Amino acid sequence: MGSVSIDLSLSNIWKNWYKFRQGKRKTKELEHFQYFLEENLRQLHFDLNSGQYQHGGYRKFIVEDTKRREISVADIRDRIVHRLLYEYLTEIYDKTFIYDVWSCRKNKGLVGAIERAQNFLKKYSKYYVWRTDIKKFFDNIDHQILMKILSLKIINLEATYLLKEIIRFVKHIIKPQAYLRYGDDFIIISDNLNKLKLTREEVKKFLVENLRLEINAQNDIIVKAKWGLKFLGVKIFPKGKTLNKRNWQRTRARLNLRNISSYSGLVRKYSAEKRIKEFNWIILDKLSEEIR
Repeated sequence: MGSVSIDLSLSNIWKNWYKFRQGKRKTKELEHFQYFLEENLRQLHFDLNSGQYQHGGYRKFIVEDTKRREISVADIRDRIVHRLLYEYLTEIYDKTFIYDVWSCRKNKGLVGAIERAQNFLKKYSKYYVWRTDIKKFFDNIDHQILMKILSLKIINLEATYLLKEIIRFVKHIIKPQAYLRYGDDFIIISDNLNKLKLTREEVKKFLVENLRLEINAQNDIIVKAKWGLKFLGVKIFPKGKTLNKRNWQRTRARLNLRNISSYSGLVRKYSAEKRIKEFNWIILDKLSEEIR
């Protein structure tokens, strides 16, 4: 498990290149890397195994899809290394996660998390829900704490992954009726409003003192489950779900011939008939533009 070294063989680097490449759209950077693919992967193999590998910088750009966000992207070579690390760490950590952790896991994912959240609202419709996320989670991760947790787990099998700390705290110390996490977004359900408010304060304190992270104040709400809530881009109610306005606008802006099937599933599953018809017309417009 954690005592097994990461596989840095050339064959495994090739395997992770293909996993990284899957589903990526064509860019000049990708085409250039592929043109010299064998040379690039052999050089990466040499650098990793000789201790000469150094991570490059990040390319930053601004995206505005209903809100302004700064995106940071590493070079392709570094992203292959990210994939190597992801596969290695998943083998170690996935089996340690509780069932209701839904992001970046086999047979889980966004749709499954949304369905599970709705089941909770339906089952606990008379209870209260605290919905929140971590403030700029990836920007604010304390690297020293992260490396300490990772090193303990990989060497001694004694620690847990970063947010597994809060999972353990919530699941085994606070013990709510239900708890679900997707990335840094999570919900906690309780039958007692005052107890849930106390839980919120305890979790906030735990995050600050142990992980140096903060709750995002803009997404920090407690509501009755029967009222429904916005979670993971969808308005979820005990008896139904709809795609929220922000994600509908994002879908319209990003839709192209390469991602139609992905967005089509999301829209058809979580939209009313009128919006589905509008989506179909947008697809026809895209097809018409391509034919021209």
